[in-house]
Amino acid sequence: MTAFAVALVVAGGLAGSVQAALLGRFGDRIGSLEAFAFATLVTAVIALVVLAIGRGSLHGYVAAARAPAWLWTAGAMGALIVLGITYAAPRIGTTATIGILVAGNLAMAAIIDRFGLFGLDKIPFHWPRILGVILLAAGAALSLKK
Repeated sequence: MTAFAVALVVAGGLAGSVQAALLGRFGDRIGSLEAFAFATLVTAVIALVVLAIGRGSLHGYVAAARAPAWLWTAGAMGALIVLGITYAAPRIGTTATIGILVAGNLAMAAIIDRFGLFGLDKIPFHWPRILGVILLAAGAALSLKK
């Protein structure tokens, strides 16, 4: 299961860069908000089909509706990511967009781990982790230079 999880995350990472490039082009063609809305609709349809096939029903939506509302903000975070890359990629480039996104991801993940936010286990914040965040942020900043 660990190997599958790693493979899935690697595939997601690769797909994220392709997504940024494609959504940037899509946004240039039809508008950033329109591309964002359509891409989100496609994602929702795919998720519905995967849920129906994987679980044999759509009862997962009922369970989600009964979960605490603050957990629903995960969907808003996904929307913010898609909207951000749709708008940013054609303006600052795919490399800078993904670099900044990943740097932000890593910085926030380190904070979440350090303080055990959202009920997760606390993971210490040692100097290698801090250095990694700093170096990634520096790389993201350098990627803005044309």
